Amino acid sequence: MGAAILPDLATEILIPVCAVIGIIFALVQWLLVSKVKLSHDKFDAGADGKNGFTEALIEEEEGINGDSIVQKCADIQNAISEGATSFLFTEYQYVGVFMVAFAILIFVFLGSVEGFSTKSQACTYDSSKLCKPALGTAVFSTVSFLLGAITSVLSGFLGMKIATYANARTTLEARKGVGKAFITAFRSGAVMGFLLAANGLLVLFIAINLFKLYYGDDWEGLFEAITGYGLGGSSMALFGRVGGGIYTKAADVGADLVGKVERNIPEDDPRNPAVIADNVGDNVGDIAGMGSDLFGSYAESSCAALVVASISSFGINHDLTAMLYPLLISSVGILVCLITTLFATDFFEVKAVKDIEPALKKQLIISTALMTIGIAIVSWIALPSSFTIFNFGVQKEVQNWQLFLCVAVGLWAGLIIGFITEYYTSNAYSPVQDVADSCRTGAATNVIFGLALGYKSVIIPIFAIAISIFVSFSFAAMYGIAVAALGMLSTIATGLAIDAYGPISDNAGGIAEMAGMSHRIRERTDALDAAGNTTAAIGKGFAIGSAALVSLALFGAFVSRAAISTVDVLTPKVFIGLIVGAMLPYWFSAMTMKSVGSAALKMVEEVRRQFNTIPGLMEGTTKPDYATCVKISTDASIKEMIPPGALVMLTPLIVGIFFGVETLSGVLAGSLVSGVQIAISASNTGGAWDNAKKYIEAGVSDHARSLGPKGSDPHKAAVIGDTVGDPLKDTSGPSLNILIKLMAVESLVFAPFFATHGGLLFKIF
Repeated sequence: MGAAILPDLATEILIPVCAVIGIIFALVQWLLVSKVKLSHDKFDAGADGKNGFTEALIEEEEGINGDSIVQKCADIQNAISEGATSFLFTEYQYVGVFMVAFAILIFVFLGSVEGFSTKSQACTYDSSKLCKPALGTAVFSTVSFLLGAITSVLSGFLGMKIATYANARTTLEARKGVGKAFITAFRSGAVMGFLLAANGLLVLFIAINLFKLYYGDDWEGLFEAITGYGLGGSSMALFGRVGGGIYTKAADVGADLVGKVERNIPEDDPRNPAVIADNVGDNVGDIAGMGSDLFGSYAESSCAALVVASISSFGINHDLTAMLYPLLISSVGILVCLITTLFATDFFEVKAVKDIEPALKKQLIISTALMTIGIAIVSWIALPSSFTIFNFGVQKEVQNWQLFLCVAVGLWAGLIIGFITEYYTSNAYSPVQDVADSCRTGAATNVIFGLALGYKSVIIPIFAIAISIFVSFSFAAMYGIAVAALGMLSTIATGLAIDAYGPISDNAGGIAEMAGMSHRIRERTDALDAAGNTTAAIGKGFAIGSAALVSLALFGAFVSRAAISTVDVLTPKVFIGLIVGAMLPYWFSAMTMKSVGSAALKMVEEVRRQFNTIPGLMEGTTKPDYATCVKISTDASIKEMIPPGALVMLTPLIVGIFFGVETLSGVLAGSLVSGVQIAISASNTGGAWDNAKKYIEAGVSDHARSLGPKGSDPHKAAVIGDTVGDPLKDTSGPSLNILIKLMAVESLVFAPFFATHGGLLFKIF
């Protein structure tokens, strides 16, 4: 079999060092952003004038008072930051209660597998050896669940704080040029990306080493307990995504329907009462929610790979370096993303609007190319030339180059999904332009074209995922699929930087409008936002693609852990699970979309009430009551996030306890197959409708100008399409990938309990 070139000690040093480098790099980026001051001090920049106001500013050219502009930007940023912080604290109070309750449930269920015995038990996969008692696994699974949950919450919260810190600074930098504003927004996104990737890796590495003090040579039990880390991460992500998604879309829909359609005022107009709530929503949904979501994917793919590896030759032979191969991939990913980020901020300069989208796309291409080399090096030095991987009861022999191909195929499939998503959601290409053109005949044709685009956009990503699954499973069974998912997520720091850039730019545009800045500033922030809209769709594509691979890897680990040798779809137990599982994403989507509709209804009524009853509001002589709209979004999202969350969390428990592991395996397979399709089509349909509206508003081409200007009938039809698409792309679509991952990881964590005590109904009858 041979041994890895990289010594165990070097592995133990390399992983935390890479994580610390990621954290330091994030802090450096934050310091650079903080140099943009929210004050009008002409001498602030020092002798060279960098990041100060010694350059000519547009406001000064046009005779606008710079002091009042900067003060307004600072005030608006504070209002957005306070609203976002207040919402997240409220949300985390509710989620904290759930977290404690679910942690107790994990301990009770897993502890009862052996009747809370403290005696060592025969190992699941090798009955000749003794392993730690089930009670130990119960305790450590509970601890790792809480660790994952806290890390997920922290990831989302830090991301939100950084985004709200940077949005007004991006607006102010737009006065100097689009390049300055781009760098500020991108660096801020990078802070979030690197903090999340590094924190996730560091906490997981520390947890493994601390757990090892108790488990010793029982690596099977150790890595089974670690799966709670993924469950904690995704549990928090679900509530963050659903709650944040409902918040942001209730405000957005309310602001658009009354402001843009009924009152014919611009987006982010300060006269609109829902405008602050809308900007707050961008941060709690697209930043905090997405951060928790991708952290959950990273944690779960790592856990799935570690569980399978622990019962393969890596775990049996106690080969630490090979065992931690998934963490080494993530470590190299941080270094690769660090180099890639410098290409956007230091090596190349964005000089004009047309350079923005290519600069962001280059990030994806450069990181993928460099990561391929990184994976090859890690596979060569960290893996033996040949080894065995557990494959449903037998050990399959695998070569190290085959495992390299598994990771690489996942990495490149992610890039393909990203670019296909971009093709279907960017207004630079014909699909979105066709949707915009359909607005000539009204909202109905716009909706028809948008839905067709979403369904069609599923085809190539599904083939990419299918090929990844076939190649990786053929080479290295379920372990191959787990590391393919990790490959897709290996450039998570860059992916999140690009993703977070979008909402930061969107907020920057909103602040420019509310502060009454020059239309030339708004043109620049709109250009940044349009590129960010597309990259946000690419981020969602990555999240959904990786979720498919992650949940399949978790499914494989669950089937192995529950001692199921085959899943026969022709048996009634499995088939009923399959058909019910395929229905769950529709049920979940219905709940989340109705929640947005209910919350938006209250918001529309409030915005209309203010326009009708507050004298001087339309004339701009009176300020609207922003706080009431913020409260409506907060209350609605907290209340409405509980039923969809409960559906996802309770389904595996109910099915496992009453119907058993075979039916549960059917539910997991069914939800995976239908959930991925709905998630991709929903995200891309919503993204296309949004950019079709922006295409008409920007009026860059003759075709776009023929559909405009703002307020024309085609534009109103486009706004309605965008409003319909909002809950699809920002609430239901992104939340579905958490549904399929979360049910799979929850089933894996509770697998010992389900295998021992599950299937009560079939036992009775």
